[in-house]
Amino acid sequence: MRFGWLTLSLSPSPEEDADRIDQQIEQVRFAERLGFGDVWLTEHYFTGESVYNDALLFASAVAMRTERIRIGFAVVQLPFHHPVRLAVQLALLDNLSRGRIDVGVGKGTIYNEYEFVGHGLRSGDSRERMEEAIDIIGRLWGGGPVTYNGKHFQVQVPELRPCPVQRPHLPLWRGVISPASFSECGRLGVPILTARLPVARIKERWAAYAAGLDAGGHDAAIRARLLAQSALWRNVYVAESNAQAEDELSALLLQTRAHMMNPWADPVVGGDEAVKFVLATGSLYGSPARVRDQVAELRDAGVQHLLCQTGFGDMSHDQNLASMRRFGEEVMPAFRT
Repeated sequence: MRFGWLTLSLSPSPEEDADRIDQQIEQVRFAERLGFGDVWLTEHYFTGESVYNDALLFASAVAMRTERIRIGFAVVQLPFHHPVRLAVQLALLDNLSRGRIDVGVGKGTIYNEYEFVGHGLRSGDSRERMEEAIDIIGRLWGGGPVTYNGKHFQVQVPELRPCPVQRPHLPLWRGVISPASFSECGRLGVPILTARLPVARIKERWAAYAAGLDAGGHDAAIRARLLAQSALWRNVYVAESNAQAEDELSALLLQTRAHMMNPWADPVVGGDEAVKFVLATGSLYGSPARVRDQVAELRDAGVQHLLCQTGFGDMSHDQNLASMRRFGEEVMPAFRT
C-alpha cells in the first residue's frame, strides 16, 4: 500500500497562527522521514481550518523544505482562482519541486458559502467556472498560444512560462463520491480522491471506477497505475490503547465541531451522535494493532492508497507527532511490499 499524509488541522485562534504554520511544515518533514509518499494540502479560508489558507504559497515552502515527498492539493477550489494565474503558479511549483506536484481540483461546496462571499462570488455558477478553468489550464500546460472565449473567462496567452516539469501535464485529480462520478473519472482516465466512504461501499465504488477505465479503453498499464493511485481519505489517530484513542479523538472531533460548521455539524444532531458517525465512517483509531487491522480491512476492500489526516481540533504539535510516529513505525511497515 501507499500512504499519504493530509493536513486539515485548524488553528484555534489568530494568536496561534504563526506557530501552527511552522508546526505544519515540521509535520510534513516528519511525514517524509517516516516514509509517507505524499502530502496533501487543503484550501479553506477565514476560519483557521487550513491555517495557512493559501495552499499554493504554502506548497512553495514545503517544496523547499522537503526532498522526495510528493505535494498534492485536496483540493484547489477553482472558482477562487483565475485559471491563467493558477496555471502559472502550479507550473512554477512543479519546477521548484522538481516534478513532485499533484493537483486535486474541486468547485467548493454550499457548506462553505462564506468562502464564496468572501471572494465576491456565490456558489451557483461554481461548476461552470471550474469546467472552464480546467479547460484553460490544460490548454496552457499543453504549450503554444491559447485563445479562449468562455462565459466566465476570456483569455489570450502567447505562451505559458515556465512549462511544467511533468509532461504532458501535471496530474489533475478529482474529488468523487457518487458511483456515476467514479465511472466518469475512470472513463476519462482521471486519478481520484474520496473521503469518508464507508467500508461497505468501497468495493462497489472501486468497481465502478474500474468499469469506467474499461469503458474508456485504457491499456493495462494505465489501468493498474490509476487503480493504485486512487486515494481514500481517513482520520487517523494511534494511541497506546483503544480506549485512549477513542476518548482523545472524540474530544478533538467535538472541538472541531464547535469551531466549524461542517456537513456533519448539523445543530439538530447531538454531539455524541455526530462523533459516532465520523468515527464509524471516516476514522482509523486505536492501538497500533487495532489500526493495523483497520488498514488491512481497507486493503482487502481494494484500497491501495490511503491518505491519513492526523491532526484535528486544537491537537498539540507533540500529540500529532506521537500519533504519526506510532502509525509510521508500527502500522505502515506491515503493508510495505
